[in-house]
Amino acid sequence: MITRELLFRKTALPAVAKSLDAGMLRSKAIANNIANVDVPGYQRAEVDFERQLSKALDKSKLRGDKTNKAHLDIGRRNIEKVKPEAYRPVDPSLPSGVNNVDIDIENAKMAENQILFNFGVKFANARFTAVQQSIKGSAR
Repeated sequence: MITRELLFRKTALPAVAKSLDAGMLRSKAIANNIANVDVPGYQRAEVDFERQLSKALDKSKLRGDKTNKAHLDIGRRNIEKVKPEAYRPVDPSLPSGVNNVDIDIENAKMAENQILFNFGVKFANARFTAVQQSIKGSAR
C-alpha cells in the first residue's frame, strides 16, 4: 500500500489523470458548440478545470482534513476531489449573428485541447514505463 501511495498518489499522475478527464469533457463541449453553431440562441459551453487544479496545488494554502462526511471542506481541495465542470459563460455577444459561438475560435480551442490531451497521454505513458522498468530492474 505504501508503494502504491508513493508511485501513484505522490506523483504528478493524479493531476495528469484529472487533466485527461478535463480534456475529454472539454472536447465534448467544443464539439457540441461546433455542432450548434447555426442554432439560434444557443449558448456555448466551456470547461473550468485549470483554475481548480491551480488552487488544489497551491502549497501556500492550508488543507483541512474532514473527520466526518457531514463536515464542510476547508482549505485547498485534495487533488482527488478536483473535477472538471462544464458551464455556460455569460456572453451576450453574437459573433456569428445567430448565437455566441465563433467557429474559428472553437476550432482553435479544439486543436489546442487535442495537443494538450496528447501531451498528457505521452506524459502518463512515460511515467508508467518508468515504473515498469523500475519494477523489472531494467534501464533504457
